[in-house]
Amino acid sequence: MPEPTMRDRARRIVESGWFQNGVIALILINAVSLGLETYEELFAAAPEVFSVTETVFVGLFAAELALKVFAYGRSFFRDPWNWFDAIVVGIALVPSSSGFSVLRLLRILRILRLVSAVPQMRQIIGALFRSVPGMSTVIGLLLITVYTAAVLAEKLFEDVSPHYFGDLHTSLYTMFMVLTTENWPDIAESVTEQRPWAAAFFVGYIVVTAFILLNLVIGVIVTALEEEVESQRWKEDQELEQVQHDLVMARLEALSEQVERLSRQVAGLGGEGAGGGDRADGGPAPGK
Repeated sequence: MPEPTMRDRARRIVESGWFQNGVIALILINAVSLGLETYEELFAAAPEVFSVTETVFVGLFAAELALKVFAYGRSFFRDPWNWFDAIVVGIALVPSSSGFSVLRLLRILRILRLVSAVPQMRQIIGALFRSVPGMSTVIGLLLITVYTAAVLAEKLFEDVSPHYFGDLHTSLYTMFMVLTTENWPDIAESVTEQRPWAAAFFVGYIVVTAFILLNLVIGVIVTALEEEVESQRWKEDQELEQVQHDLVMARLEALSEQVERLSRQVAGLGGEGAGGGDRADGGPAPGK
């Protein structure tokens, strides 16, 4: 069996459980450190400590990324999550000059690396991307409903409640608040005092948008998450079946070799036996 190369050893380290758990722990500790920096009293008391801590975290993340690049080679850049990690770590390496101060603020994105480090979180994000086509259709229908209701409400209730329905953009914002069921009784009461039939308008709008269309969005996301989980299980089953297939084929090949060796041995023994019989039959008969 060939001796594993340096790249094989690096890949084993990167894919090991202790390494991945260590990366997750490092991200969490870094998140705590970044949160503590928001307290001005703590930061002013020990700025050197936070500076050294930041340097250590950046160095460890850069070393982790370099190890992954060495372990996977070109295949490292085929995974979108690896690109995300590389961009986040690259932002941390930007110098802290005034021209790059805005980019330095984005170092808080290192906390989002927890998503790429935990497989279950990656599944959820993958399901969200998978649900975009179906979800966009439902969201489009929701926006059409909100816009139609906003225009209708502006025409019906402009003179009654100009504070909520004075123009189109105000009416759109009001109908969005009603959609979220936030403070909607006050909005409805400002209209129903003079037009009691408006209660049916608001109740119907909430039922259609908040209870039907939003639940359709949730249903699309849940369906996509189930498909993502099933596809992952199917992939794992295929890999397991491939391993079992390779194992069975290896055993069959070994058995075939053994049968072939036994056949040659049996053929050799049969030939020797046949030759001995000819000499016995061909010799002179005893006593003659």
